[in-house]
Amino acid sequence: MNATESRRDARVRHWYREQDCSLQDFVAALQPRSDGGSLRFATEAVDHVPVYHCRVLGSALEDASRRADLHAEWANVLNVGAGVLVLKQVYADTAPVDEATKVFESVIREEREAGGAAADHFAKPGANDRIWNAQEKLCLRAPSVFARYFASSALCAIAEAWLGPHFQVTSQVNVIRPGGQAQQAHRDYHLGFQTVAEAERYPAHVHAMSPFLTLQGAIAHSDMPVESGPTELLPFSQRYAEGYLAWRRQDFRDYFETHYVQLPLEKGDALFFNPALFHAAGSNRTTSVHRMANLLQISSAYGRSMESLNRAKMCEVLYLVLLDRMRTASITREEADAVIASCAEGYPFPTNLDRDPPRGGLAPESQQGLFRRALTELWSADRFIAAIREQAKRREA
Repeated sequence: MNATESRRDARVRHWYREQDCSLQDFVAALQPRSDGGSLRFATEAVDHVPVYHCRVLGSALEDASRRADLHAEWANVLNVGAGVLVLKQVYADTAPVDEATKVFESVIREEREAGGAAADHFAKPGANDRIWNAQEKLCLRAPSVFARYFASSALCAIAEAWLGPHFQVTSQVNVIRPGGQAQQAHRDYHLGFQTVAEAERYPAHVHAMSPFLTLQGAIAHSDMPVESGPTELLPFSQRYAEGYLAWRRQDFRDYFETHYVQLPLEKGDALFFNPALFHAAGSNRTTSVHRMANLLQISSAYGRSMESLNRAKMCEVLYLVLLDRMRTASITREEADAVIASCAEGYPFPTNLDRDPPRGGLAPESQQGLFRRALTELWSADRFIAAIREQAKRREA
């Protein structure tokens, strides 16, 4: 290998590109292997997916030493094992689930009557019923129901196993009606919500880091036989390093469609998975089951900056300076982008998805995106200030 080829290989290892993704390498990563670890606490494994019965776990959730061993097993399953696990009977008494369901159904009715059709990340708007920010809506409408619903040591344990302490819980309710079609296979937040072009800008080690910032879960609010379309899962697919770029490619999607597995769930069960796992909501082939799940997205405490800044105000005072310099050609586009990056918020999350939904993509426009668009189109300062304030208002809790 000559020096030029060596440098090229080093760049490829540091930067992933969609065109370099290999289905052969992907398939190789899916093969079960010994480093998946033993399953001391699982009751069974179905299609390689470990299943844990919460009533059997018992003291493992209460005894500090056994809980630590359970945490280690769950983390290993999510990291190098199947990448997904099922917790049976998180709610042995499903009354809290039923109470929460009634609250969610009232929210759906009200939002539908108000004329809102919540956009979805990976399905057509209107193809199902979705509640953004269900966590806050449940808490504010029915705090006693919220308290009973989240008084679960199992939910807390699985979150700590993957993220450690001080995690943050958000949730979105999804109802797939009879006849509802499956989503496309995908990976999840963070890098799963980026376009290919954006994801390619992140170095390889960030692709490896992203899954450790979030835990995805779903609490079944109805019985979910396979024909109702519970989540389609491709065990071990979180292992493929370039997967955040590969999931849109047709050859990878075709492989997913012929190899995914589905596990039936009962009301009160929960499914948790590594956000890098290839997965998709399934088609509801029934004529009567309205499949309802509360989709939990649990985030690491470390996904925060040290200081809080009024970036909207910073953008307002900076815009006219950059506009004048762009008009007089005293600053290049690249230099202006560098200034914007040091001032405006480049990430579109967290936001209020009711008012700031992902339209035309997987994410709303970021503050930096708005700033760049305004400069490109040479908006007046008044127009930009009005737009940046309106954007900030949409993002408020």
